[in-house]
Amino acid sequence: MQESKQKRQYRQSLHERIIEVAMDSFVKNGIKAVRMDDIAKALMISKRTLYEVYETKELLLYECIKYHHEQKALLLNQYMAEKHNVIEIIVFLYRMRSETYGKMNPLFYEDIVKYPMAWQYLESRKKQSHENFFTFMQQGVNEGFFRNDVNYELISHLFEAIGAYLFGEHLYIKYTHEEMCRNMVFVTLRGFCTEKGVKVLDALLG
Repeated sequence: MQESKQKRQYRQSLHERIIEVAMDSFVKNGIKAVRMDDIAKALMISKRTLYEVYETKELLLYECIKYHHEQKALLLNQYMAEKHNVIEIIVFLYRMRSETYGKMNPLFYEDIVKYPMAWQYLESRKKQSHENFFTFMQQGVNEGFFRNDVNYELISHLFEAIGAYLFGEHLYIKYTHEEMCRNMVFVTLRGFCTEKGVKVLDALLG
């Protein structure tokens, strides 16, 4: 029984270490450039051991993306549970994402569409993100930070279109995540903020 428990703990630890090392490699080098051999060597395990845990590179990438999003969601939910207002939450999310995307090789974006499992996972999140956005905007209206005369259903589609344009035109190669957010997302955001919302947003962004 004890041996079985130890094996489970080791396997769980190995899963987490593989995901951590693999995600770091994918982000720094792009997905295509990273081989399973490279990941195994970085972990100082055999390639056979790596393939026993993750049968393919595509499965490993999918698990990395999924784990990354779950961890970020956990951090965001913890922050929201501390009763911050909507503007503070938006800025927190922006800074958390900038920290991640600031380290990301543009090749990562180029490569991700070539791996169906990971790409479909990202696409599947859009509907939930759309619903969460609308709820969040309504909270901002109730708190007095967002105007109540704006169609937030339309705004949600607008932000989705901005994201698609940035990706489709490969603007992430020329501009940093911070530049894109401050010059496009936050400019748009200020447009549907109340005077109270603008003051809080400008104070937080400095």
